[in-house]
Amino acid sequence: MEKLINYVNHAKIELSKVIFPTKMQVRQAFFAVFVVVTVVSLFLALIDLIMSASLSALI
Repeated sequence: MEKLINYVNHAKIELSKVIFPTKMQVRQAFFAVFVVVTVVSLFLALIDLIMSASLSALI
């Protein structure tokens, strides 16, 4: 039981050291991820379109 109490106390100490992001930081990260995912998706769609057109022209 003492180990469990010791574990909980250490967990509380470690959680007090955590710096949680602000709402603005979360929003900026969201938009950055959204833009990157959109750009990569468009790039892959373009590559797929080119490859499909190339294969259709050959066959």
